[in-house]
Amino acid sequence: MDLAIFLDRTSAIPIYQQLAEKLRHAVLEGRLKPNQKLPSSRTLAKSLNISRFTVTQSYEQLESEGYLETRCGAGTYVCSQIPDDWLQSKAIELVAAQSSRSSVLSQFGNNLISVKHLEVSEPENEISFRYGNPAVEFFPISQWRRLLSRHCKNSPTLLHYTPDAAGYFPLRVEIANYLGRSRAVRCTPEQVIIVNGSQQALNLIARPILDPGDWVAMEDPGYLGARYCFRGQGANLQPIAVNSEGLDVEALARCHQKFKLVYVTPSHQFPTGVTLTLAQRIALLQWAQTTETLIIEDDYDSEYRYGEQPIPALQGMDRSQSVIYVGTFSKTMFPSLRIGYLVVPLSWISLVSKAKWLCDRASSLLEQYALTDWIAEGHFERHIRRMRHLYNLRRQVLIEAFQNYFGSRITILGANAGIHVMVKIETGLSDDMVIQKAAGVGVGLISAREYYWKPQHQGEFIFGYAQLEETQIEQGIFKLSQILEH
Repeated sequence: MDLAIFLDRTSAIPIYQQLAEKLRHAVLEGRLKPNQKLPSSRTLAKSLNISRFTVTQSYEQLESEGYLETRCGAGTYVCSQIPDDWLQSKAIELVAAQSSRSSVLSQFGNNLISVKHLEVSEPENEISFRYGNPAVEFFPISQWRRLLSRHCKNSPTLLHYTPDAAGYFPLRVEIANYLGRSRAVRCTPEQVIIVNGSQQALNLIARPILDPGDWVAMEDPGYLGARYCFRGQGANLQPIAVNSEGLDVEALARCHQKFKLVYVTPSHQFPTGVTLTLAQRIALLQWAQTTETLIIEDDYDSEYRYGEQPIPALQGMDRSQSVIYVGTFSKTMFPSLRIGYLVVPLSWISLVSKAKWLCDRASSLLEQYALTDWIAEGHFERHIRRMRHLYNLRRQVLIEAFQNYFGSRITILGANAGIHVMVKIETGLSDDMVIQKAAGVGVGLISAREYYWKPQHQGEFIFGYAQLEETQIEQGIFKLSQILEH
């Protein structure tokens, strides 16, 4: 193990004390972990070009302070527990450092301090209704591995940097063709920009467009990732209520602000699941054209509609270049495939491509090559058809279980689409108490309260069902009904 340690031989502080201080900070900062073995005194002395006696002095000092311990015949180790007084002083130093750091941050940096970390680890539950996770065990990984291997063997350009930040052009062609036939999106391949997931897509739109103080309209309830992205840019956010027809366009039109953006999920509103009706789509497009407001259409899981005709994308109805379309493969393939795409108006191609180049130059070429073949050879749409059938079955099991075990005590919200449903449960318990009681019987739930601008709604929960087997779904709803009977 090599330790990154700098010793100042011109300092008046003895070398052994400098070394002890460096090791002490490495322990307190977590770079050296509890029970981690340190190099022998001989090895460390040789590495730092100092005497072995100097290293031994440092080790002995830290042993006396309770940071290190010598294990007979095994060597020197970091103690399993660190002195509390040092930890306390370290915490104070950290707070002071953070306080001083905030004075040098940009407005964007300071805005991020108040942004909640979105990826929160959840306790392990036997049955988790976590939303958004597809049934990855049904993904044909062997086919995907074959395509990756094909390009690892036969693509010498894979090792070179691509000059086109907008993405591998043959992939953009395949995506444009797919969107045209499946979502009625009107675009050329040049308008498709490959990004690292839909969250980067939102960032690449927000940064060139929003100045601090600009106004953005958002659905209420709505997607937190978009809310925090725009807030990080210093935008003022205006929540617009969602009703049975989707975003309330009349309420939006009554607002007096001059909006730069309006963010919508029209095909399957998140989290309520309702679909923006045709009348509301037309009204929204007319309002955007009149007010010169840009619409961000997040089409995150529109491939999954059950027993109904697909709803054409809002972008395909747009005739004024008012819509930027956002899509992702994480719901249709697997979450760790960080490939998404933007469809931008013609006048935005150069701007968004430059923003992408400044962000990370380009998305991974290997995955782009494989995904191009995956779509071109028909694997993608065959996989979608298989999963649509599976998810429809699981959705039906979920709804039937609710009807069997809850009856009139529940209301299922939203359209017959997506891979989650939002359910209102009549109960006298708080959402936190319901979640706690459910966890007690091995069922994981997520409340919809935090997705509202003012979280005063009670009894609404988001049930993701795609990743659960039918027996798990029914068992989970049965357990939930039992703990909510009283």
